[in-house]
Amino acid sequence: MRKRPMKNKRKVENNDDLRPEYEAELIRGGVRGKYLKSYREGTNLVLLAPDVAAVFKTEKAVNDALRNYIQMRQTSHSHST
Repeated sequence: MRKRPMKNKRKVENNDDLRPEYEAELIRGGVRGKYLKSYREGTNLVLLAPDVAAVFKTEKAVNDALRNYIQMRQTSHSHST
């Protein structure tokens, strides 16, 4: 599927020159999305609501709070059965 040209957009010059520090041989043969599937399987990103993010400033703070919550639920469930 071809993309239609965008109207009222400035034309961008096509500069195919590589910087001298890049070797063209290293860039050729790349596969787009080669590691996408494995990346998605090993990554679990969650968007926090702004009010929650204001309380939990770091990844560690969020994980610690969730671990405490899990532990409390497991403890309360084991006592109720």
